[in-house]
Amino acid sequence: MAEDRVFVRAITGEYNLKEELRQLRARPRVRKGAEIEFSGGPQHWNMDYISPGVGLGQTLHIHLQEYAPGGFSNKHGHVNEAVFYILDGEGVEEHDGIHYEWEAGDIVIVHNNCVHQHSNRSKTKPARTLVMKTKPMYMFMNMLFQKRIKSSADTPPAGEVHVPRRDSTA
Repeated sequence: MAEDRVFVRAITGEYNLKEELRQLRARPRVRKGAEIEFSGGPQHWNMDYISPGVGLGQTLHIHLQEYAPGGFSNKHGHVNEAVFYILDGEGVEEHDGIHYEWEAGDIVIVHNNCVHQHSNRSKTKPARTLVMKTKPMYMFMNMLFQKRIKSSADTPPAGEVHVPRRDSTA
């Protein structure tokens, strides 16, 4: 007889749903962007609005990304889907070797298990995106796999080190 298979790992430790809900409901419902710091650079900057580590939700990861003029993200792949709303600028995606151009107002979908990279087409202006993904759910189910293919740690092609904007103007 075949042995039962376990698809989701066990969660152990003290967990009280009533206490968890009490803590979650006691937290603020608005997080001020001006109080959140950027991380990363010099080509690709990130500002986490919500993730399990922030404590305002358990299933979503929503963050702002800014790309330096001519800058690009790490080339990478992961199992979770992602949706990018393009706030400003113009860029190009590489998804499994295919290029897709975008500009302000567009939506970009990154499908599961797609090797991809995000790039700013402008050599003079930054580009900004709002990213929404269900990565925390994949982490919870122990299904997270992410691999960096190419790093964006070098100075941007435009030359100068870019500092992300603290306001929303282009």
